Amino acid sequence: MHFTSENRLDDGVLEREFTLGEIPGILWTPRSASAPTPLILIGLPPLGLRTVYARVAARARYYATEYGFAAATVELPGSGERPRWDAAEQARADLRRVMAAGEPVTAEIVDALILPLVDRAVPEWRATLDALLALPEIGGPVGYEGGVISIGVRLAAVEPRIAAANLFAGTFVPGAIAEEARRVTVPLQVLLQWDDEGNDRQASLDLFDALGSEEKTLHANMGGHAGVPHFELDAGARFFARHLK
Repeated sequence: MHFTSENRLDDGVLEREFTLGEIPGILWTPRSASAPTPLILIGLPPLGLRTVYARVAARARYYATEYGFAAATVELPGSGERPRWDAAEQARADLRRVMAAGEPVTAEIVDALILPLVDRAVPEWRATLDALLALPEIGGPVGYEGGVISIGVRLAAVEPRIAAANLFAGTFVPGAIAEEARRVTVPLQVLLQWDDEGNDRQASLDLFDALGSEEKTLHANMGGHAGVPHFELDAGARFFARHLK
């Protein structure tokens, strides 16, 4: 891990950009971080880190100032400033084509869109976690939040250092990921926008049902993809406070 910039924000949070190989990311730590500082990994949508920076940074700074958590995010493969990925570009084009034509999104399209991304992103998250936990100010335990929800499911299933996860529904879910969900046992909170125009609500509900955790809570709110109520930020923070403190 190589830190490329350091900025002390006006609320005292230290924001550091880093690279891990070719992977860019950002780490936020509280004003007086000292190990063991719990860590939240914030998963991004496939829109590019610079595109969603404002809302991700706001979440990270809230966790740092109100709860003393560190937070980190990394750019997804094929997104943002990372090299283009031809297979991913083709899968997105196929999805746009069938949706524009009003045709059903087939399982084949969903698998091509999501499964290769999960296969690449999860090992990168695990390598990032190795590097973050090697820092003297980060001690864990570790939580994960965000989307793509299939990445969160896979990561929670295979990474024993994840102690709790707050998953955001809103992306397509391959059948194989629904099967993997049965292996997830950590405490979960799942956030679902009931009227999400790009999400198959029933698929999200089926995934929630499949998740193997004994403690899992569904937060379903009316409204579209971008209409998540502000109070859900505090609900997520309190969920992590219960399991990471």
